[in-house]
Amino acid sequence: MNGTPPARHDETFEWAWDGVELSCALTREGTGPRAVLLPALSSIATRDEMAPLQRLLAARFETVALDWPGFGTTDKPRVAWTPAAMAAWLDHVLSAVVPDPALIVAAGHAAGYLLRHLADNPGRSLHIVLVAPTWRGPLPTMMGRRPSWLACVRAAVDMPVAGPALYMLNLNDLVIGRMARGHVYSDPGWLTLESLAAKRHVARAAGARFASVRFVTGALDPFDVADDARSAAAAMPKDRLQLIWGEETPRKSKTEMEALAAAASIAPTLLPRGKLGLHEEFANDVAQVILGRFANSE
Repeated sequence: MNGTPPARHDETFEWAWDGVELSCALTREGTGPRAVLLPALSSIATRDEMAPLQRLLAARFETVALDWPGFGTTDKPRVAWTPAAMAAWLDHVLSAVVPDPALIVAAGHAAGYLLRHLADNPGRSLHIVLVAPTWRGPLPTMMGRRPSWLACVRAAVDMPVAGPALYMLNLNDLVIGRMARGHVYSDPGWLTLESLAAKRHVARAAGARFASVRFVTGALDPFDVADDARSAAAAMPKDRLQLIWGEETPRKSKTEMEALAAAASIAPTLLPRGKLGLHEEFANDVAQVILGRFANSE
């Protein structure tokens, strides 16, 4: 996995939801069979977090990393994002933008949406890698439930004047740094001043609050209950499925990941280090696991 990486370039494609036209961003790198890289859904997530892993996989695949609608590096329109919207976007990507991939790598909540997509589209022959897979948003995971008052939080953040102020109050540099160090990265020094500036730019992009608050409060959860997520995992082909996470994964998230692995009847790959952002922080380790298993499956 050494040498000069294949050319890397950005593209956009058009997609519409609820009467709103969106320009969606992606990055291609490498040649070979197609591989789709889906970043996590979070207030600071973009396809750029897949760049270290993408660079390594591009030695063997034509890799395509994409920003989820409402997230990523571009400004976002005011849309009341829903699981149906995210699922429809993923359907479009895998049918029209990157059809018939040989490999899909999905991190965080993207893994939940991929499980949902494949459960609705059985029989596809491809290699599936779920990295630190989640299906429930941060607040519902912390509370162990999804209380109805979270809808009031979303309504407040959606407000034209007070909404942006409330959103920024809860997503300042202190909060971003604490979130990253507590749940995302193992190395407290991983989030440098330059990296923090990039995360801040993503979090503060125009319209970012609409998708962000829905993710945090569980309104973008791909499944309503744990049994549905586990049933989708159980339906996956055992010889084509990998689950990877780190030993340092936050306890409640790790418990859910272990339940998914048990439902799928497969042994996950546990890296000695890594939290929810291990695909970015420990990309080399993740790539080695993927490429080794992929070679063995051919």
